[in-house]
Amino acid sequence: MVKRDNAVDLVGLLSVEGQDLAASWVGEVTGSLGGRVSAAELNRELRELYEALVDALRKGATDVHSEHMSEVRAHLTELSRNRARQGFSPSETAVSVFALKRVLEPVLERGTADDVRAYLRLSRILDSLGLFTIETYTQTRDELITAQAEQLLELSTPVVRLWDGVIAVPLVGTLDSARTQVVMEKLLQALVDTGSEQAIIDITGVPAVDTQVAQHLLKTIVAARLMGAECTVSGISPQIAQTIVALGIEFDGIVTKASLADALKLALRRSGVDLVAHTGTQR
Repeated sequence: MVKRDNAVDLVGLLSVEGQDLAASWVGEVTGSLGGRVSAAELNRELRELYEALVDALRKGATDVHSEHMSEVRAHLTELSRNRARQGFSPSETAVSVFALKRVLEPVLERGTADDVRAYLRLSRILDSLGLFTIETYTQTRDELITAQAEQLLELSTPVVRLWDGVIAVPLVGTLDSARTQVVMEKLLQALVDTGSEQAIIDITGVPAVDTQVAQHLLKTIVAARLMGAECTVSGISPQIAQTIVALGIEFDGIVTKASLADALKLALRRSGVDLVAHTGTQR
């Protein structure tokens, strides 16, 4: 009895109906994605993947991480990244691989025992490719979430120019070490960009401050002084004041004001601006 070559069996299984099999694969995946990917894009992705898979199997590749599978991995990586950016779920992404198994099932009904064995071997390969797809998808989603978090961090820490030579950083929400580091970097850069000599850090919208955050704020103020700017902290709530006292954090030499308005008045006086109070309305 002559033993058939595994690669021949696998390639033969995928070539039973030639390009019609690839078309069936595209149709199966199109239905599962609900039309949220254009037919042209999906057709290109899966046909290129199909051809790369057949080529890899023809070379005897069965290990997903082998050199012969490099083109298959490249196509799967592109597909997974696209699905992650488009907002698809991991299951919807992996179905692009697993759907090929369903497409091949009718072939088995008229196939031989060798075809069944080839199908089982191919199923194991497709399972590994599906896992690779999910891993790549997850990595891409993590990268997207990290990038979005960094963008939100930037947006939640604005530096506002209040007057010539006066800038302010109004903080709202929870402060942590990462965010206070961003505060320091953006404030110091703004001092350079605007040539300001007065800076206000307003924490009216901050519900709580711990030791680490307070230390970061102090370092920010010291760094600003080294650059020739004076810092004023405004908006310290009674709760934060009690916390600072209880933790024994020294704010000696740092000017604090109850409100942003009071801090701005002080900064303007320091800048040599004469403030005139109007007691009435002119007609």
